[in-house]
Amino acid sequence: MVAQIDPFHAIAIGVEAHRLEAEGRSILHMEFGQPSTGAPAAAIAEAHQVLDSDPMGYWESPALKERIALLYRERYGVVVVAEQVLLTCGASPGLVLALSCLFAPGARVATARPGYVAYRNTLKALYLEPVEVDCGPAERYQISAAALEAMEPAPDGVIIASPANPTGTIIPADEMARIAEVCARRGIRIVSDEIYHGLSYGEAAHSMLEFAPDTVVVNSFSKYFSMAGWRLGWVVFPRTLVEAARARMGNLFLTPPSLAQHAGLKAFDCLDELEGHVANYRRNRELLLAALPALGLKEIAPPDGAFYIYADVGHLTDDSLGFCQKLLEETGVATAPGIDFDPVDGHRHIRISFAVSTDRVEEAIRRLVPWFRAQRRVV
Repeated sequence: MVAQIDPFHAIAIGVEAHRLEAEGRSILHMEFGQPSTGAPAAAIAEAHQVLDSDPMGYWESPALKERIALLYRERYGVVVVAEQVLLTCGASPGLVLALSCLFAPGARVATARPGYVAYRNTLKALYLEPVEVDCGPAERYQISAAALEAMEPAPDGVIIASPANPTGTIIPADEMARIAEVCARRGIRIVSDEIYHGLSYGEAAHSMLEFAPDTVVVNSFSKYFSMAGWRLGWVVFPRTLVEAARARMGNLFLTPPSLAQHAGLKAFDCLDELEGHVANYRRNRELLLAALPALGLKEIAPPDGAFYIYADVGHLTDDSLGFCQKLLEETGVATAPGIDFDPVDGHRHIRISFAVSTDRVEEAIRRLVPWFRAQRRVV
């Protein structure tokens, strides 16, 4: 039987938003988790130079792998060698690579609910069983060591995301240590999605490699490095899995684009520019948090990192998709429906991305405040 995969509803919102924009409407794109800024200027200049001088082809940049390994030593104090780093066409194939190396069909893999829609659907596509753990305000919307301890039988694996999509919540270091201990004792393999690392507004996020050296880490240039369209990511594997991972990578994906690899290496030299983006997100976050009372949105996930507000709109609707469609049509502000991230309770939530320019956030607030005030309560 062919696996049944659920649609990604935010994509449909995006399609409609672009249709309205083509008709001349003023649209504010806050539906997708992608920076509105482009790649760093020096990375773009490097790409121009490479286009004129390098025929390119199937290639893995040794220098880029070395630089990524250095990142783990500098940022987390973790020893990673270049051979453990596999370059991928973004985090999405990286997730496929990680899961296919770790689990056989039928394996049970725990994820937080709410969580990124592709976790559930990628697991299903690989004939793995997603086991979604309800994580609400009491758990700060994050899977916990206690939840993993209580699961009977123990799952074969767990996907950890900190900062998380759609909530932006970060797991504290002491809790990550407890998760690592429970997983080691119960034989639960860990996949850590660290795609939003570098985007935090208080305590920095910790890598799960600090606590569980056999973790498989997925990361990407799409978020912090502002290179979503370049389709470049990486996976860090424990040494014992590198050979199996390379075999799958070579057959399933070959290599990421050579041009992106050249640009990605240069992006590591652009931290001042990239930290400027983080400062912009911080300001946008502050503006939205200040505006939430005027919107009547009192229950939100703590946006410790990433660039999202995940808000409960259950007092206004029990149909988050219809709510987002109406919001787009009447205000031109595109947002993501919660049902993408939570098939049980997501009908009463929306996600707002603030990875846009500050003037667009200010304009969105001007449109949203009167619109939300005009909506009738349903409860």
